[in-house]
Amino acid sequence: MNSLAAANHLLIALQCEYLAMEGLSQILNVVEQLKQAGVNESLTVGGIILTMFDVRTNLSRQVSDEVRKHFPTLVFDACIPRSVRLSEAPSFGQSIFEYDALCSGAVAYGKLALEVMQRFSLPVKSA
Repeated sequence: MNSLAAANHLLIALQCEYLAMEGLSQILNVVEQLKQAGVNESLTVGGIILTMFDVRTNLSRQVSDEVRKHFPTLVFDACIPRSVRLSEAPSFGQSIFEYDALCSGAVAYGKLALEVMQRFSLPVKSA
């Protein structure tokens, strides 16, 4: 609650699973309660990041479609895939960019970073 009280924007990472989608409404309710209580009236949902997207399952596609339908301006285009490489990187004490910068997860996070910078008008530095 303290971090939400101090934040300007909230980025929501949403697993492409049914229960996670159910929890999204609870998070949005908390944001509204904080605003109405005067704790942080300027807090906005800055975006929704779809994570652990599995191209092989209908569930991932259905969750993605449903969230994009209800929050078309909030969902980032970049979608973070379910990836073994993403799961392995922390066990080696590395970021995905150090561990395997060319894997699908790293590429997706790179695209997400650019989207976040563009959405919030942050300067983009070339690598």
